[in-house]
Amino acid sequence: MSSEKPVAHTRETRQQTVVDYVFRQGSASINALVDLTGVSNMTVHRDVDELARRGLLRKYRGGVSAMPSTVFESNAEYRMSANATAKRLIALQALDHVEPGMSVLLDDSTSALALARLLHNVTPLTVATNYLGAIDELKEVDEVRLICIGGDYSITHDSFLGMQSLEAIERLSVDVAFVSTSAMNSQMTFHQEPEIVMIKRAMLASARKKVLLMDHTKMERSALHRLAPLEDFDQLIIDYDIQAHLVDELRSRVRVQVASERE
Repeated sequence: MSSEKPVAHTRETRQQTVVDYVFRQGSASINALVDLTGVSNMTVHRDVDELARRGLLRKYRGGVSAMPSTVFESNAEYRMSANATAKRLIALQALDHVEPGMSVLLDDSTSALALARLLHNVTPLTVATNYLGAIDELKEVDEVRLICIGGDYSITHDSFLGMQSLEAIERLSVDVAFVSTSAMNSQMTFHQEPEIVMIKRAMLASARKKVLLMDHTKMERSALHRLAPLEDFDQLIIDYDIQAHLVDELRSRVRVQVASERE
């Protein structure tokens, strides 16, 4: 039996193999990717450089990561699989803030996407979003008037951004906005990218009620840019894995709901 390692023969296949592996593991060394693909160290570096340019992965000395940092937000595909159970439970709690006939604004977070998948339960609704994933979920739902916020498409976020998106959001006035972000502490919310910060701030300004959806892994973290203080939100919904002392700190600044561990 041959002991040779299998080689991913095409660049597309090889790069997809790398992406799938790093998404599963969270991070990987260059040497591990060489072993995985069976190609040279130089070829792996070229692949990783291209994947980093496309916003799929973050390259660092000696390795690559799909996880966020203070200056790098994870790709939408990676975020889709991260903490999926917690996001589903948060979405179930968030559904209590939606009533038939309301206008709803959803950001491009995977937490808001989890809520989008439940909105068929409370129609009729008007829903506005810049997130392609949410648009796909809602485009065929009966009694949902869907407002698609366009602009420059970002493959990293699977959403529409830029000046066109910003201006479209600023023209809206909705009953409730559901947003999430990449990091927060007991006083402030943060995000790595100024363009995303501007979009989320515009969404908050366009809504009468502002609901923040955050799973516990985003707690006690920061990112490069400040988004908004907790006092700017009307409601924070978090999952049950958050530490009790943090809940007490948060409740001194904002109304907090802790999602049940039962669906």
